[in-house]
Amino acid sequence: MIDAYSWATPNGHKVHIMLEECGLAYKAHPINIGKGEQFAPDFLKISPNNKIPAIVDSDGPDGKPISLFESGAILIYLAEKTGKFLPKVPRARYATLEWLMFQMGSIGPMFGQAHHFRNYAPEKLDYAIKRYTNEAGRLYGVMNKRLGESKYLAGDDYTIADIAVWPWTRSIANQGQTIEDFANFKRWFLEIEARPAVQRGIKVLADLRPPQMDDKAKETLFGATQYAKR
Repeated sequence: MIDAYSWATPNGHKVHIMLEECGLAYKAHPINIGKGEQFAPDFLKISPNNKIPAIVDSDGPDGKPISLFESGAILIYLAEKTGKFLPKVPRARYATLEWLMFQMGSIGPMFGQAHHFRNYAPEKLDYAIKRYTNEAGRLYGVMNKRLGESKYLAGDDYTIADIAVWPWTRSIANQGQTIEDFANFKRWFLEIEARPAVQRGIKVLADLRPPQMDDKAKETLFGATQYAKR
């Protein structure tokens, strides 16, 4: 059994989707990041950077429990555990890992900043809004070009690279972009959206997340609470 400590965010949904795609038995434990539950001592033991998601697998590689944090590492672990969505052929494997790193190093951080400055920042900073909106558009262009060359990000097969990127692109409008501007990306997005495991994955914990972020949640995520020493 895998215990997934998570919330209904793009990074959380990466792991929810992967668990569903792999058909693994798991239990989702909500960590309400708007209420500061990510700072609880028990959660920090398995996720020292106070970020979701984190997992505990009671049946680790040596038969003993193992905990992991960082969604990219979790995806690699689950892929290796099940033998799914991470090719064994070296060239295909490295292609998958490089596009996974593209998500971890570019899509997540840049789209996250676009969300923040466009929707959550207390001051409307024109420079920051333009900077991250333009970067989001550039990254969609990178994906669109790639998806004009191959069916999926890493090649002909659906992999953890696609699982990692897709949840972040569900909010394309919040990133200041229009899906109709990226035809190849749109084809890929709709194909993945239609997968039954993806549909199940995005529903995990979704009913617990408030539709709007209140001022207390913003302070918890972006204010002094986030930066307190622990």
